Amino acid sequence: MTACAIESAAENGTRAGCVITADGSYAARLAPRGDSLFPERWTLDGPEPYAVPLPGKQPEEPGTEVQPMADGRVLIHRVPDGRHTFSLLYPTGPGTGEVPLGAVECRDGTTELRLLPPAPGGLRAYAVAVGRSSTTVWLVAGGPFGPERLAEVPGRCSGGVWLSGGDRLLALDRELGGRTKTVVVDLERDGEVSPLLQIAEGSNDRLLLADADSGLLLIRSDAPSPGQDRLGWGVLGSTLPVRFPDSLRLADHTVTPFAIQPGQMLTPEYCAVALRIAGGGARAGEGSWLGVWRPVERRIHQLPAPEGWLTGSGLWTKDGVLRLPYATETLPCGVSRVVAPAEAVDEASLITHPAEYADSSARSFPDSADSVAPLEEPAEPDDELPGSGRPVPLQQAPFTVRRLSSAFAGRRLAQAARAERGAVEEVTVE
Repeated sequence: MTACAIESAAENGTRAGCVITADGSYAARLAPRGDSLFPERWTLDGPEPYAVPLPGKQPEEPGTEVQPMADGRVLIHRVPDGRHTFSLLYPTGPGTGEVPLGAVECRDGTTELRLLPPAPGGLRAYAVAVGRSSTTVWLVAGGPFGPERLAEVPGRCSGGVWLSGGDRLLALDRELGGRTKTVVVDLERDGEVSPLLQIAEGSNDRLLLADADSGLLLIRSDAPSPGQDRLGWGVLGSTLPVRFPDSLRLADHTVTPFAIQPGQMLTPEYCAVALRIAGGGARAGEGSWLGVWRPVERRIHQLPAPEGWLTGSGLWTKDGVLRLPYATETLPCGVSRVVAPAEAVDEASLITHPAEYADSSARSFPDSADSVAPLEEPAEPDDELPGSGRPVPLQQAPFTVRRLSSAFAGRRLAQAARAERGAVEEVTVE
């Protein structure tokens, strides 16, 4: 399934309404009961979704995190008296069973600890503790002896995306020296850190989503418009440049991708991407609706969100059906199914005219004809650097993942790279 990132509240404006396992079998959330909150597990892989409440001895605090595991248990992260405790919850008839896993103490009082997105496989769960000058990656469930410290990364890290279809390669957005760049942490090589996003020397580059099947990447960067973040896309292992299409810019709206269609092994440009679109000042899902976009197209299909949508939550099937969990007073556990609109490919698109990229040494953004809101307006070109007569150049800093090609064995581009340059060369996205 799609690897997804959970952005902090400051980055994304709101937390996702629920957390879904990487394979889409289970979900978990803090459900309201009057003025209180309690954990709830949803089963999604049956004929109809159903919810199982997992109340504890007392209501949960609003900052409590929950995450479903592949075996149906729910990991819960509480912070009583400044200690970060972890337990696994499971239903036991009328009550709730709880298996304590241990705790992580952050003694300096300034360290922030949060769960990472569900890892592929669903047997282990991870967290990051963000300190003043470094970030620690913890294994908090699935280990033999409780929470285990795995790696320490210099700098303050946010985001979190699993890259390779497993829980070995973790991408984090690291703030260091006043700039944010995405790096890859290899959890099987003592936390070895390698650069991933290096678009321009002075740009802030973040990875939002990655799909392990196709290699499609969704990023946010201010490289094409200094001081203003833009959404862009690239393909892991590709020699083509990253693009920042105008179709992903909606005036006075925040556009946040939250799911990528899996199973498109050789055609990342045809992957459907689900977007949360929020009006100016929208919070906690108020004023939010859906967008569906493909790299090959030059428009966003804007759709109403289902009533009670657990905002920012959802997953794609390989057949292009977007499943959106929702809860209303009359139906406290439901899943809305949205079929991705059929592709409407512009003959002038970058995919049908690959000759635009013939001179890959230039590493520049081709002119874009992507539309902006309203979608019917004439196409306009992508932004250019101030004072520049050409599109934004990337030759100064291509995207690279160094010494990691063996971790992506089976990927057509990694195989080609190994055949030409050996197994320890670099896989490049430009």
